[in-house]
Amino acid sequence: MLSVAEMGRNEADMGKQAVTLPSGVVIPESGEVTLPSFEVLGIRVNPLQIPDILVVIDHWIQERKGCHVVVQTGMHGVSESLHKPELREQINRAALNNMDGTPMKWLARLHGFKFAKRRAYGPEVMEMLLKQGPKYSHFFYGNSISDKLAEKCVQQYGIRLAGTYPSPEWPVPEEERQNIARAIEAAKPDIVWCGLGGVRQESWMDDFQPRLTVPVLIGVGAAFDFHAGTLKQAPVWVQENGLEWLHRLGREPLRLWRRYLVNGPVFLWNVGLELTGLKKFS
Repeated sequence: MLSVAEMGRNEADMGKQAVTLPSGVVIPESGEVTLPSFEVLGIRVNPLQIPDILVVIDHWIQERKGCHVVVQTGMHGVSESLHKPELREQINRAALNNMDGTPMKWLARLHGFKFAKRRAYGPEVMEMLLKQGPKYSHFFYGNSISDKLAEKCVQQYGIRLAGTYPSPEWPVPEEERQNIARAIEAAKPDIVWCGLGGVRQESWMDDFQPRLTVPVLIGVGAAFDFHAGTLKQAPVWVQENGLEWLHRLGREPLRLWRRYLVNGPVFLWNVGLELTGLKKFS
């Protein structure tokens, strides 16, 4: 079995040879990667662990064939998709849909993916890619603290900064969309990070994917604030035991009460119906 370090080798080091990951995913010599998946309430989820995710993203960056959307989906995104069919379609069009929340990890294991021992948490995915230092060039879009985050990432990780576009205007007027696309294309980044937050960033990436030649678009929402230091993350033990929702609710009750106290029970109820075969959501 390959180590994480070996899996993270660049294309030159790999010698253009196919690589099989612990999840069974085969990274071909060239071309697209076929990913395992399962469905939650009509949403396709890819149960990859973070080391595998890093290798898949690296393959897309090295290939530079098409623009790949990476979505981080947890309970909130799936719940919202129940009454927003367009959101469901946007998420399902993504090239990679990571299991961002602990419930997604539990469901992955119920569907037989025993290698899914940890969730693929957005801020952690972001941190691991930033830790690659100058290997990749990064562009930060859509959050008012994009400039602050970019400066910190350059200092802390030594990343190559392609650019920032901090305007979080929503909805985005067509003229502004054209300006954004031109700015990103001119910067030629490897990765564009979108920090608009859940639902909005999925819509933005789905809209911009055909406008761009950037290898990877990743929506990570609050990860911008966590890594910029403007919002405190839950302790690791809280995160690993599925209690981060309680930590965030305590810090932002007015903004998040509906997400966790209303959408949460609705999500659990519907998942129960799906797992028992009483209702289909596909």
